[in-house]
Amino acid sequence: MVDSLGEEGEMYKVGLELFSREGPAVVEALTGRGKRVFLDLKLHDIPNTVAGAVASVRYLGIDFLTIHTTGGLAMMSAAAEAAGDAVTLLGVTILTSMSAADLGRTWNRPLESVSDEVVRLAQMAVAAGVGGVVASALEAKTLRSTLGSEPVIVTPGIRLAGDATHDQARVCTPAAAAEAGADFLVVGRSITASPDPLDALRRVLDELDGSPNVSKT
Repeated sequence: MVDSLGEEGEMYKVGLELFSREGPAVVEALTGRGKRVFLDLKLHDIPNTVAGAVASVRYLGIDFLTIHTTGGLAMMSAAAEAAGDAVTLLGVTILTSMSAADLGRTWNRPLESVSDEVVRLAQMAVAAGVGGVVASALEAKTLRSTLGSEPVIVTPGIRLAGDATHDQARVCTPAAAAEAGADFLVVGRSITASPDPLDALRRVLDELDGSPNVSKT
């Protein structure tokens, strides 16, 4: 995939499956080729354990590392202290695979909207010193107005128009996500499952080039 995308593929997300199989070597292989890395491990454990995990990977030269906001204020604060200036932590709010009904069953109370929970968790993350949040593009506009311009907003669940949503419940096109205030977009299967990944990436970039609100690419 890296060979296929060439110079136009500048940053790669290394998720839990790939990191569990290949470990730090895959990150080092990417950074060794001049690529930026978003390490998406969604760490969630007691504060000491998460802080130790952050300290273990921050030396890899990654740009972003994810933790779960539902781990709580103490866990996020410990992670932020361990990260220092070496890596930007991102607090995962509510997974884009979850609908309001799914979250209501998990929280064991009725929910009309996911948005309020996303904002509450995001505010807690910022208060803990976390540098940004991961949330669907459907909440990005509210988050940007609530959190201000400083925290990074990363939006997964990005699909090109006409693509299947697969297991994602809350999806958005690249342009709509950027216009809502997202800084970075996580584009997976729209590129990786395409018969021509480079063409799919170029379609994403062309769509973003036409948006006046893109602040980071």
